[in-house]
Amino acid sequence: MKLLTTLFLAGGLMTASFAYAAPDADAAQALLKKSNCTKCHSVDKKKDGPAYKEVAKKYKGKADAEAKLLTHITTGPMIEIDGVKEEHSKVKSSDVAEQKNLVQWILSL
Repeated sequence: MKLLTTLFLAGGLMTASFAYAAPDADAAQALLKKSNCTKCHSVDKKKDGPAYKEVAKKYKGKADAEAKLLTHITTGPMIEIDGVKEEHSKVKSSDVAEQKNLVQWILSL
């Protein structure tokens, strides 16, 4: 009986951790729209900015990927588009969980 209870709890914890790890794609895409990110980016085609799939490929396997992308979307660094420097727009959310979800969704592509 004790073993069955332990297995049940362990299974529940594993399921909970998998559910937590998966980014909410709908929420991420809604934040992209709200922040007007789709003006310069798309999932799979280059516009003025790189496609999100290219961003994911660039950062794949890098331990600091999430931190770098969080900084990029929240600080408005200078970027260059067609030889013109401008400030990158910030994501329109001050909710760190929303920001992290967006970054995790991009990295999952």
